This record gives sequence, structure tokens and C-alpha cells, in this order.
Amino acid sequence: MKFFTFGSKDIGIDLGTANILVTLKGKGIVLKEPSVVAIDRKSGNIMATGNEAKEMLGRTPEQIKAVRPLKDGVIADFTATQLMLKNIIGKVEKRYSIGRPRVVVGVPSGITEVEERAVEESVMQAGAKEVYLIEEPMAAAIGASLDVAEPSVDIGGGTTEVAVISLGGIVLSHSLRVAGDELDEDIVNYVKREMNLAIGETTAEQIKIQIGCAMPLMTDIEIEVRGRDLTDGLPRNVKIKSSQVEEAIRESISKIVDIVKSTLEKTPPELSSDIMQKGIVLAGGGALIKNLDKLLSIETGMPVYIADEPLDCVVRGTGKTLEDLERLKTVLINARKRR
Repeated sequence: MKFFTFGSKDIGIDLGTANILVTLKGKGIVLKEPSVVAIDRKSGNIMATGNEAKEMLGRTPEQIKAVRPLKDGVIADFTATQLMLKNIIGKVEKRYSIGRPRVVVGVPSGITEVEERAVEESVMQAGAKEVYLIEEPMAAAIGASLDVAEPSVDIGGGTTEVAVISLGGIVLSHSLRVAGDELDEDIVNYVKREMNLAIGETTAEQIKIQIGCAMPLMTDIEIEVRGRDLTDGLPRNVKIKSSQVEEAIRESISKIVDIVKSTLEKTPPELSSDIMQKGIVLAGGGALIKNLDKLLSIETGMPVYIADEPLDCVVRGTGKTLEDLERLKTVLINARKRR
């Protein structure tokens, strides 16, 4: 693999299951929107992307399909992903005249070679000149300014990425395909089972964001949601409490806690004292689940911190690699060695 000097028009992408973020060298984050695309079934043309397309989920007429083309952190619908990326890169090109950029993309650490090639090909077909992949936990650690022995936990929409970072590289990592989307599904199933009400994934996501918690809150929060009654098929409003959401997502949260503990247990002893001192840093949208940091601290016996602007950590990390050629070389070389 050859290395190069990045230009001012090269971009970094956090190709997330739930959201896609783009950073442009020298400009910072220039685009942030949901990873959703609406496509005309007959013509194959894009009708909408991002927030506009997300509003269409579950509401489109037969001739339009609104989809989330990524699942568990990787491409599930190649054509839709390619169209979405082409549209997104086109938006950045229109605003900043980037031409055919070199692109650094954050991907899950557990991605297979076949999935890697799918990402690379999709980005290339969308208009990139060259594509370089960086593992998400490494990108999140760089975005959170970690550079010594510290565990980084990136909880995105499709995957939870746990990695121990030391001296600018990943010493140990695990990828779990349980994250924000799984929590949304847990809430959908709970409301269906306990309240006899059907709700969509967008409603479940809003419940998670507003009152989702990994441990009971000091004061139970309650919100009202609307869904379809499974008995008579009519719309109905119900109230749901944070304690109920905690119950709904408990099993998935336990899996996330277990993968963090498992990673720590396998960490080289030479790094253990540093980790005890520095603690664990949480990134990704899942870091915002109320009391998740407290639960992890109790379960691991270590301090746990939420990164500044956790949703932006991965894309900020790709942006920093755009500005630091030697850092990118080290990251790519270390990733190849571990494989």
C-alpha cells in the first residue's frame, strides 16, 4: 500500500448504521445526517437522504422505498449505500468543490475482508479517488484525544466497539453487533408484549434518547407515545416510564457490559495499572444512555468517562488522520499486523 500527503479537499467519513458524518480537512464536520435513503423503485433515482428520508420510514407509498442501507455497522444494501454516499459526497462537492477526494472511512474492527471490499467499492463508486479504512474504536480514540493505555468503547447504531489503546495503536479489540439498533428493537418488542401496542423504530429511538437508562434513575421519568393498538388496529396513546425502558433494554446492556469486561480481562497485565488510573472512555451515541457510565464503573471497578461530543468522536478521528500522515501510517500498519 502506498502512502500519500493529504490535500485540503480530502474527507473523512463515519459511515455509521444510524448516522453518517463527514469531515473536511481544515473545515471540521461539514455534514451530519441519518443513514437513510429514499429511492424511487421504478427509476432507481434518489428521492431523499438524511433527515428527509428518515421521516419517510414506514410512511412511503408503494413506489418509494425508504431504507437504512447499513446494518450492524456494515453494508446490507450495496446499491442503496452507493446511492446514498454518492448523494452525500455530491452535497459536500457542491458546497466546497472537492472534486474526487481521497477518503478515510471509519469501519467496525470486526469487519470481514469481504465487508471491507464492499465499503471500499461503494465509496469508490460514489466518486472517491482513493479509499482508506480506519477501525472505529481507533478513530474514536483519536477523536477523543486518547494516546496512552486507555480502553475506548464506541457504542454506535449497529456495533459496540471495545478497544484498548496504547501508544497510538490498538492492543486488543472486540466488536459486538449489539448497539443502538438492538436497544430500539428491545423497546419495540417490550411495548408490543407489555402494552399490546405496535410502534415504529423511529418512535422507539425517541423513547431511548429521551428516557433510556442502563440503571434506574433517582426519579422515574415518564413520556407519552402513540402507536397502533394490536387488538382493534386503532391509534392509541400510552405512557411509558424510564424504569420500563431500563427493563426492556437490560439484556442488551448486559451484553455490552460483558464485552467490556471480557476485553479488560484479556488486557496485557503491563497495561492494567495505566487503565486503572486513566479509566474507560465512552464514545458513540450509546454513550448517552443515562447511567451507562455508572453501570460500567460499578461492573469494572474503574472510572468511566463520556467523551466530549461522543457522537462525533469517530468522524473527528478520521479528520485528525487527514491532518497527520504519520498517524495514519501507524494505524494502518498496526491494523494489518493484528490481522
